[in-house]
Amino acid sequence: MSVHGEFKVPGGKLVVIDGVVEGERLREVVLSGDFFLEPDEALGALTEVLQDLPVDIALDELAGRLTAASEGAVMLGFGPRDIALTVLRALGRASSWFDHDFELVETGPLEPNLQMALDEVLGRQVAEGRRRPALRIWDWASNAVIIGSYQSVRNEVDLDGARRHHVTVVRRTSGGGAMFVEPGNTITYSLYVPETLVAGLSFQESYAFLDAWVLRGFKTLGVDAFYAGLNDISSPQGKIGGSAQKRVKGGVIHHATMAYDMDADKMLEVLRIGREKLSDKGTKSAGKRVDPVRSQTGMTREAVVAALLAEFEGSYGLTRVALDEATRAEAEELARTKYATAEWLNRVP
Repeated sequence: MSVHGEFKVPGGKLVVIDGVVEGERLREVVLSGDFFLEPDEALGALTEVLQDLPVDIALDELAGRLTAASEGAVMLGFGPRDIALTVLRALGRASSWFDHDFELVETGPLEPNLQMALDEVLGRQVAEGRRRPALRIWDWASNAVIIGSYQSVRNEVDLDGARRHHVTVVRRTSGGGAMFVEPGNTITYSLYVPETLVAGLSFQESYAFLDAWVLRGFKTLGVDAFYAGLNDISSPQGKIGGSAQKRVKGGVIHHATMAYDMDADKMLEVLRIGREKLSDKGTKSAGKRVDPVRSQTGMTREAVVAALLAEFEGSYGLTRVALDEATRAEAEELARTKYATAEWLNRVP
């Protein structure tokens, strides 16, 4: 069986692998691309590593062999790990955006606990191959604070403030920090992808990789967005939002929340951590509103969301589908038995 794999190194060059799989081995391998490599003999040494390769070889082991074979060589625009990842793509063990047909799951406004449950259900469906890779834009039916999987409720949330402002406190499955959301004032999205899409990437690399389309989308709107730290989407005018991930067997749930327009004073009455973050700035109030997306674009939330979706669709394709009744029922049951329970919310009191 003939195989072919390509990998465009972020900020670098294209690496291509062609070969034939015979008896669980990779043979007749050709390594090519628009990279730079010196001396010429290094190409033969790298290719030799790939000949007669077991098709189930681990990425790190293959990268190690290629590193040893390239000792003393100059590799510009690519490296041993990039070759290894291209081999995995050729063998079908890693994939690219263009290997998948994405769908946009449209749900309408949902209550906070149902949002959490639906995220888990959709992620599981994609991981198990029961659904195509998917994108979802969250529409909130009510105010919420979403704390990370490992955060303490009493350390993060002022429950009196939450009750006063009719805020539902929920816990998600991914790590990271707390988020304060109001309907219409945030842009939240989730990506549900098979693990093959992030194969070969570190956790940190996968965050930036899965959010790259958002940065491109913001640039079309005149916002100089960039990635900062592990999981923050930022701009010269300040932080726009942050991402989080949950890995499940066979797949990844990746979600992000960005502030379109936020009542910061209300947020500080609900989130304890917000007060602490401001304390080292000598600031008692963040002001009445935080609106990095609205102020930098001058656009409505709906127009911003449409522009971001257009970027994703133009890059990777996107088919709109309504949430089916079976999936909704599964999510409603999970919301009732897990996410709405005191046991889950207070698992870290």
